[in-house]
Amino acid sequence: MAAFTAEAFTKELIAILDYWEKYGPDHEKGGFYGQVNYDNQPVKDSDRSVVLTGRILWTFSLAHRLFKEAKYLTLADRAYQQLSKHFIDPKHGGVYWSVTANGAPKETKKQIYGNAFAMYGLSEYYRITHHKPALEQAISLFNLIEKHAFDAVNGGYREAAAQDWSVTDDYILSKSPWVKSMNTHLHLVEAYTNLYTVWPDKKLKKQTAAMLDTIITHIVNPKTNTMQLFFDEKWKAKDDIVSYGHDIEASWLLFETAEILHDEKLIAKMKEKSILMARMASKGLSQDGSLNYEYDPATKHTQTDRSWWVGAEQLVGFYNAYQLTKEEQFKVKAEKSWDYVVNKFIDHEKGEWHGTVKEDGTPVKGDKISFWKCPYHNARACSEMWRRLSKA
Repeated sequence: MAAFTAEAFTKELIAILDYWEKYGPDHEKGGFYGQVNYDNQPVKDSDRSVVLTGRILWTFSLAHRLFKEAKYLTLADRAYQQLSKHFIDPKHGGVYWSVTANGAPKETKKQIYGNAFAMYGLSEYYRITHHKPALEQAISLFNLIEKHAFDAVNGGYREAAAQDWSVTDDYILSKSPWVKSMNTHLHLVEAYTNLYTVWPDKKLKKQTAAMLDTIITHIVNPKTNTMQLFFDEKWKAKDDIVSYGHDIEASWLLFETAEILHDEKLIAKMKEKSILMARMASKGLSQDGSLNYEYDPATKHTQTDRSWWVGAEQLVGFYNAYQLTKEEQFKVKAEKSWDYVVNKFIDHEKGEWHGTVKEDGTPVKGDKISFWKCPYHNARACSEMWRRLSKA
């Protein structure tokens, strides 16, 4: 069994940061590459996504906050320059979904998911630098999202808008009539929460608390305590597909939001829901400690691929459930999750983590850096576990 200690998680966090420091920066065009293949070779003309850029910004800002090392601030600065120079729409505000390798706008829709990760990164960068333009940019994103995406009638937030923030029916991640999603709400509440730590605004607090309530009222199915994925305007769900990774991720993230807001009623409500969600996510576990990807009750089909981000989130989610319940079984689940990560996900030869591992434990030799493959899930999991075990 892999060592389940604060020191072990600190060591892996530094290894992840070292990988991204070595292979991520594009020294020709600036910023970070949008794609690096399995052999750690950059795809130099690859598009750059705001999701990847925002997550890199958040990760190295966090790293500087934790370690106070100048090199991490330099890398955070690099990501900030890429985000502010190329992704922010100078005419309409908000951020583009993607830009070319040369920094020209590519997919210009205002995807709320992408704007959320820009806000997440900017607020963390402000936390370490007190650079006012970064906070102003994050606040601008909040105001634009509230103005153009918030549904004042039915609650929650629409998926996307056109470049000028007018209505669109193509949301990149879904299409009309599925105008709302679990994934966007989960990461938007995460971004709002992080912004609140540096800008404790009354409206921001009110909207963050309301979104948390919306999630546990409309997105978490009250019968199953699992989250449904896509919804129409009035919260009719598209289907009952269960995403085990998102459920275990939400179980700790949503509780963290309630704690940061210092709302005792929400804390009590979310503690109960968090434990129930962790119990339900446990149904997706295999004997080796890994989580299946998703399950469709309609077809009884289980997607058995193991994903790097799920492996990271289940670590924190199950340990959080242990902290809330003191039930040893949750601690064991967290320990087995880490053991699987060490033995199957971490690429001990080429660095970073494999993105996908098949059910039999065989890694899929995919990109190490891509539109979605970033340092945020695994770096955050290691920093969270380091923090939690240091206090234990």
